Order: sequence, then structure tokens, then C-alpha cells
Amino acid sequence: MKIAHRIAVVAAVVAMSLAASRSADAALTRVTTFGPNPGNLAMYKYVPAALPVGRPLVLVLHGCSQNAASMEAAGWNKLADVHEFAVVYPEQVSGNNPVGCFNWAGEYGDTANLVRGQGENQSIISMVDTAIAAHGSDPKKVYIVGFSAGGAFTAVMLATWPDRFAGGAIMSGLPYRCATSVSGAYSCQSPGITRTAAQWGDLVRSGSTYTGVRPRLQIWHGANDNIVKPVNEVELVKQWTNVLGTDDTADETEMIGTTVTRTAYKVGTQIVVEAYMVTGMGHATAVGADPLGTCPGTAGSYFEDRAICATLRAARFLGVVPTIGGGGTPDVAAPSVAIVSPASGDTVTGAVTIVVAANDETAMGSVALTIDGTDAGADDMAPYQFAWDATAAGPGMHTLVATARDAAGNTVTASAMVTVPGEGSGSGNGTGPGSDDEPPTDPQALPGCSLDASGGGAGAASLVFVLALVLRRRRR
Repeated sequence: MKIAHRIAVVAAVVAMSLAASRSADAALTRVTTFGPNPGNLAMYKYVPAALPVGRPLVLVLHGCSQNAASMEAAGWNKLADVHEFAVVYPEQVSGNNPVGCFNWAGEYGDTANLVRGQGENQSIISMVDTAIAAHGSDPKKVYIVGFSAGGAFTAVMLATWPDRFAGGAIMSGLPYRCATSVSGAYSCQSPGITRTAAQWGDLVRSGSTYTGVRPRLQIWHGANDNIVKPVNEVELVKQWTNVLGTDDTADETEMIGTTVTRTAYKVGTQIVVEAYMVTGMGHATAVGADPLGTCPGTAGSYFEDRAICATLRAARFLGVVPTIGGGGTPDVAAPSVAIVSPASGDTVTGAVTIVVAANDETAMGSVALTIDGTDAGADDMAPYQFAWDATAAGPGMHTLVATARDAAGNTVTASAMVTVPGEGSGSGNGTGPGSDDEPPTDPQALPGCSLDASGGGAGAASLVFVLALVLRRRRR
């Protein structure tokens, strides 16, 4: 394992060196027009040269007394060069807040910024839409990271727009709706506000009517933070574990070196919340030599060298760096995959919806399908479904092969043989329109439909329910 780790570290260093030439033409640039901007924010972006379409998008929010350029020290641009994703930096303006804070507690009693589709949260969503349109970013792989007031506003974005983000990371931040006034904001920062997990969770649930799978969250805090007290990490864990369907009792606890405690909270086998407490660190983002690999961040104002790298670990947790997972353990396990409809041996005719169930203990990537060796498309969001005109394919045996790939690049395949009958041979038990075996074409009608591409324990449950659905229909 030590040898493998050293090879991975060397590979990362080489990759960063090679990426330097690719990033030569890229720069942090301001975008002056990006749609509705009721929050009157500024938008900056970093896009590696020749960025392919379909890549992730990461938003990085600064803290008070900082600006977009301040957050370049975190190193997200360097990771973007290596791993090919775009970065957007929302920036606060002094007209909104005299010290440049995102208004995570509203503005002097006006809570518009905390309400979906209003104020600063709408401005940031407009930036997301603009970046996706301009660079072909994958709308299912949008992530948000923030420090201090930017971390608190990351909680605002995840609460009000959970359908637009696949994950987030909060550094030295605060819970959503901890306060809605200036005096309340100071109380939240220090000494901190304590509520029950259910009370915190209800505040998030009030921010959106969304009922699907919510984004995973990573949380960081310095144990010596005197600006935003460390109790806020405890309250964030309570809030988001409740929202994500688990409790605030850690399922994993790990000491990293002698100063960092990592805790993880799971639903089934999937980590949904991960928290780091860094002994000795004040109000800052952690940078430094990390056991997991080269840290792209640099020490400076609000960036402390603590021999651990928040940016690298957040990128791994979110999945924009391929090897992810709790505690930094490389994901080397292949996902599971099964073609659940039609089943091998079935006879099919007409329009067929091929349903594939796939799951990974860490994070799913996508499922690709071939029919008789010909590419039939790919899907990166469960339930994985593919349309096929069996009649047009012609009578005879046809081979369906589904390949599941997880976020770390591990793959596994499943196959099924189906028959298209010749003329006059009957329709068999086809899955065309009107057949009793036809799976629903509306994804919301399929059990497990709320599962996103992140996989996890819920994915296994969805596999069971999909199989049960298909078997029940065959018995009718």
C-alpha cells in the first residue's frame, strides 16, 4: 500500500506539472453579464484551456474582507487544470455588505437572500446557468465550497437549491438560518446557537420544496477559531445529518496525525456528512503537506499550514478528483450492475425501455450500454434507462451489455441475451408500449427514482425495489 501511495503522489505531481502548460492561456476573468442578478454580485471564473464539455463545475465563495482573487490561494484552479473542471468565484460588493461578507443572515432584517430565487442566492444560480451554457459543464456535477461567510452562504445555497448541487464543503461556516438579523448573526458566530437536530433540519427543509436526494456535505473547522466558534461545526453536523436521513453519532472516527480528527456519518454504506476538526487552527482554511497527496493550496492570510489539505480532501469527497472516499482510502472496489429489464432470455418487440440497476459503495459515475457491440448511449443518473427499437433491430438474438463505472474509474459489466421474433411468431412477452411488463417511462414513477448518481446504501435499496417491480409485473 505504501508503494502504491507513493506512486499515486508522484503521478499527481507529474500531472500538475503537465497541467501548467495547458493552463497557460487560462486566467481568472470577470463575467459582466450572467442573467438575473438581484443580489448585485460580481462573477469571476477560471476555465482551463481546451476544457472538454461535460466536465464538473465548482463554485468557490470567499469570506468577509476577502474577494474572488483571495480564494485562488485555496488551489482550486490548480486542481481544475489537472482534473478538467471549471471554477466560478462569486464575489460580494461593498454596496451589499461593507466588509464584503455574503449576507448569510439576510440584510438588516430582510431575509430575501435566504429565500429560494431571491437576492444573492438567485445571483449565484444565474452564474451556474451561465457557466453551464458557456462551457458545457455537466449540470449534474455542480459543487459549491465556501469559507467563513462564504461557508455560511454555501449552507444557504444547499438549503434553497438542493436540486442544483451534487455536493458541498463548508469551511469555518455556520448552519442555515442560524440567524436572520445582525445581532443574531453575532450570537451565532460567538458563542454559538444550539438547537436540536430536528429543529436545524426543519430550517433546511423550509428552504425548498425539493423531495429528492440532497447533496452530500463536508465540514471543516479550527478548534481555536475565535471568530466563528467551533461549536458551529457540531451544529452543522446536527443540521445536515438530520436532513440527509441519519443521526449525529459518528459512524467513523479517525485521527490524522496528532491534531486532526475526522468523523463520518453514513446512510447505509455511503458517507453523507464528513467533518474535520483541526486542533490549533484559528479562523482559516487548512493547507499543507497531506498524507493523501500534493496540496494545491498555499499558506497566507486565512490559510494556515496544518499538515492537511482541505481543498484536496474536499475535491476527493465531492468527486472532482477521481479517488474519493472517507479517510482518503483509495476506491478500488468495482460497482455492482444488473440489467433488470428485459431479463436475459426474454422475447421483446417494439419500443423497449432497458432498465439497468447500478450501485457503488462510494460514488457512482455512469452506466453505458451497447447492443450487439454498438454504442447505445450512457446515463449518469439513476434510474439508468435506455430506449431501444427492438423491431428495427431485426429478428434474432441480440446482446445487451451494460458497463457501470464508478467515480474512481472502476468498471464492471453485465449482459443479457434477448430475442426479437420474426414475422408471424407472436409478440412473446415484449416490453413495448402497452405490455404488462413495460417499465414506467416517467423516472419519477420508478421506485428508487430519487437516487442520484452518488450511489451508496440507498442505491442497493433501489436495486431491490427495481427487481421487485420487474418480478411482480412478470407474475401478473
